[in-house]
Amino acid sequence: MRKYILYGILGLGAMSLVSCNDWLSEEGPMTNSPEDYFTGEAAAIQSVNAAYAPLMWEFNSTYYCEWFIGDIASDDALKGGQNTSDMADAYDIENFRTISNNTLLLDYYRAQYQGIQRANLCIEQVSGMSDDKFETNGLKERIVAEAKFLRAFYYFRLVRIFGGVPKVEAPIYTSDDWKQPRASLDDIYALMVKDLEEAEPDLPRKSQYESADLGRVTSGAAQAMLMKVYLYWGNFKEQGKSSTTVDCYTEAKKWGDTFLSEQAAEYSLCQKYEDNFTLEGENGNESIFEIQYMAEPTSDFGEGNGFTRGTFTTMLVRSRSANLDNPGWGFNKPTDNLKNEFEAGDPRKEASIREMSQAEMSNPSEEIYLGCSNVAVKRTLTVDDEYMKLDHNSRSPINNVVYRLADFYLLYAEVCLKNSDTPGAKTYLENVRSRARGSASILPQFPDYEVPDYRQAYAMHQLTDTPEDLEMAIRHERRCELAMEGHRWFDLCRWGIVKEVMDAYKAAETEEARSAMSEFVAGKHELFPIPDEEVRLSGLIQNNGY
Repeated sequence: MRKYILYGILGLGAMSLVSCNDWLSEEGPMTNSPEDYFTGEAAAIQSVNAAYAPLMWEFNSTYYCEWFIGDIASDDALKGGQNTSDMADAYDIENFRTISNNTLLLDYYRAQYQGIQRANLCIEQVSGMSDDKFETNGLKERIVAEAKFLRAFYYFRLVRIFGGVPKVEAPIYTSDDWKQPRASLDDIYALMVKDLEEAEPDLPRKSQYESADLGRVTSGAAQAMLMKVYLYWGNFKEQGKSSTTVDCYTEAKKWGDTFLSEQAAEYSLCQKYEDNFTLEGENGNESIFEIQYMAEPTSDFGEGNGFTRGTFTTMLVRSRSANLDNPGWGFNKPTDNLKNEFEAGDPRKEASIREMSQAEMSNPSEEIYLGCSNVAVKRTLTVDDEYMKLDHNSRSPINNVVYRLADFYLLYAEVCLKNSDTPGAKTYLENVRSRARGSASILPQFPDYEVPDYRQAYAMHQLTDTPEDLEMAIRHERRCELAMEGHRWFDLCRWGIVKEVMDAYKAAETEEARSAMSEFVAGKHELFPIPDEEVRLSGLIQNNGY
């Protein structure tokens, strides 16, 4: 599917968004009205392909990969780079000093609304096309379902970072159309579940797609996302941040059960954990949804403004000073705090973090950031544990696995626990630990092991067979299994423990790292500021404290 997605940008670049500040810096090659364009099956396919494209964008005036928040804002990673001033906007995110003119957040915010606009255009226009325009049975319904999934996914990205945002459900054709107020958190969650529930019946299973379409969203992805969205919604309801009357945990369990019963033949854990993060393992049995990238990374349209076939992540995170033909930029450095979370012998530690020795560093001053020389290695290595050779000086073809089966299993374990299904929670926790354990005598079954307890200055806590300790074990497992994949910050926020964890993390950090950290303010720092430019242009109410 990779090569087809970019063609949609060519076809829909100009019509896909009109806003207050012209988000597309160049006029696209096709300027027809939507009605003139949507005349057949090919145009409908191009329209949904274009809606996938903003998922790939990671650069405009700055880099805005989601892990800048998911990892760097949390206790899992330091910003890294050459020094503290290298990508200063990310340094502010790392240290809770973000202000509303942060360009990283502005670019990220707008990219998601680009995706929403393209999805809205596809939904409106393809839904209105007559059936006789389609040669393939069910294609019209599938395309609309894909677009609804994507719209929900873009809103999920936004609501986790900014809270309630403007709810845009139709294409924007004038600047006045864009001036919409912020919707509530409940309104956005209700829209997401509506889109996903409407999309799910019209999406194929993973195995039903032809190889050329591998990577498109599936019924399994919709079911898994529904469980995840309902779980998040329930977590925020439990914290008093949602007033919904929906029984979110019951709905989450229903969709988790549906996925497990209907998709059993479609997904399985990779035998080797590290295969999830290599070119050879892309779109594998464990993958539920991943963002597709290509080896030929230059852009057909809008070069330098995010329209890229290759990912910047590989170059951003790989070692600055390893003996490589093309060394990286050293961002997203795993903390010692994360490194210490792993149990003895856990192979996932080595698959996530490379501890650089002095001998491995061609220039230690380039590698060490605030005393930390750890390097993130996911999406940078081959199956032979060597750094990938890149065909481009800044971009890589490796996909970004957004949602995989192990993530689903651990979320489902949480859902089981919320529904008083303790045996189910233990089963799916053990499924993940068993794969990591392999045949080695490591990683005992719950509760026969210890985990660090942030509430006790990271003293080791011996687990017991109680619901409270089972929850602690699941949270520990998510941190290890999903290390450096951009999940940690969002987990801490939805669990309602982010202040306590970040305060404990700060107290345990080195004086050098601690000196730049601002205090975490509860009721403020769980969310990031709405970009100032959007507040001014659309009259939006800013998040508390910014």
